[in-house]
Amino acid sequence: MNSDQKIRTTTLIDQPQVPVPPPPQGRDWLKWLGPSFLWMLSAAGSGELLFTPRIAALYGYTLLWALLAAVVLKWFINREVGRFTVCTGLTILEGFKRLPGPKNWAIWLILVPQFVVAITTVAGMAGAAATALILMTGGTVQLWTVIIIVVTAAIVFLGQYDGVEKASSYIGIGRTIAVVAAAVFVFPNLGKLSGGLVPQIPPDIQYEEILPWLGFMLAGAAGIMWYSYWIGARGYGAATNKREEPIDFQQLDRDQRERLQGWLSLMTFSNTLAVVGALLAALSFLILGAELLRPQGLVPQENQIAETLGSLLGDLWGPFGFWFMVAIVFITFCSTTMSVQDGFGRMFADGTQILLQGFGVRGGRWTNEKFLRKFYIATLLAGLPIGVYLFFGKPVGLLQTAGAIEASHIPVVTGLTLYLNHQMLPKKLQPDLLSFWATAVAGLFFAGFAVTYLLQLTGLIGSSGA
Repeated sequence: MNSDQKIRTTTLIDQPQVPVPPPPQGRDWLKWLGPSFLWMLSAAGSGELLFTPRIAALYGYTLLWALLAAVVLKWFINREVGRFTVCTGLTILEGFKRLPGPKNWAIWLILVPQFVVAITTVAGMAGAAATALILMTGGTVQLWTVIIIVVTAAIVFLGQYDGVEKASSYIGIGRTIAVVAAAVFVFPNLGKLSGGLVPQIPPDIQYEEILPWLGFMLAGAAGIMWYSYWIGARGYGAATNKREEPIDFQQLDRDQRERLQGWLSLMTFSNTLAVVGALLAALSFLILGAELLRPQGLVPQENQIAETLGSLLGDLWGPFGFWFMVAIVFITFCSTTMSVQDGFGRMFADGTQILLQGFGVRGGRWTNEKFLRKFYIATLLAGLPIGVYLFFGKPVGLLQTAGAIEASHIPVVTGLTLYLNHQMLPKKLQPDLLSFWATAVAGLFFAGFAVTYLLQLTGLIGSSGA
């Protein structure tokens, strides 16, 4: 039996088949949208709120086409990651563990770069939130950054994140409504906006600005993988409990397979709502940045993030608009910090269990998922980010580093996920040809920007050499 056949026939052996529960119907769908809203909120602090106004201030509407392409293409990638968990009941890392080749090679390929992303993202997000607090209360950015990291990590560590996440989702909806209304108020003429739909590269482009923006737009590689954990925790499809082996498709009758199709439809609907909401917010921030920041030469940077972003609504609605936007900056970056700590905590705990099992370690606290999650929250997602921020002290620079790695990692996650879905899922549950090739194009899109960034970084091309 070759490796492809092995990955295709991995089943639950000598265990009773857990049936697939019926998918919710009608209005009950609304009760199952949490994972997608959580996914959308996890991207709000960087791709939408920070980098989109920054890109608009630097390049106007010339990269509107890239924004739209990134969002649409990530819709396909995210759906394929969700498809794997809905149909098999496994997390995406559990799937990567089953890839042929040296033991757990794909897990190492995923986790090692993401350690850097986790530390720099938490440090950068908390530092950005602190720029709002110094406007409201005084003090130093360094002090408030440390406090924010400690408090957000404590909330996630103590298991109180669910309640905060619900409140943050309502605030996120309010934020989107506010920025969409402001964007409509300053809406440019259609000719000016439509010019950005034509693919073009500004002559003075710096890919160190573009790659992090595209990487964090909607969700980076890590955020895409977190979606697998969040829909699994919610109990979508075959993910009715913690599985160590995929569901056995040969034991599923026609009704069970149709139920999985229903869960895939729900996941697609939920994913689409999150993408549409994120796209509306991103387009609004692009318009506000191009119309309000660019004419004044204002670019959100380092310790002036909140002050500069506050002018987006302050220029329209006076002091109320300014402080309302500053509050949005604080709440958004704090809620994103918590979602990052929660998502990375889950992913690293799962990955560590897989790696230790590969070394033959069974039982004990270091294979206990709850212990591992708390360990990573306290160390990797709290202690180390504090040290990194106090050493570097540049939230935008830290997030640019994380975003560049995220964008470069997206093609890896995309390729591995497409392979898994093709090998492990029965034909009727696999992506159709349009979805498959659109997802493949998505991986190539981000790979192209990543390679160009590396060429510019090494000096092989100049800023106008794209």
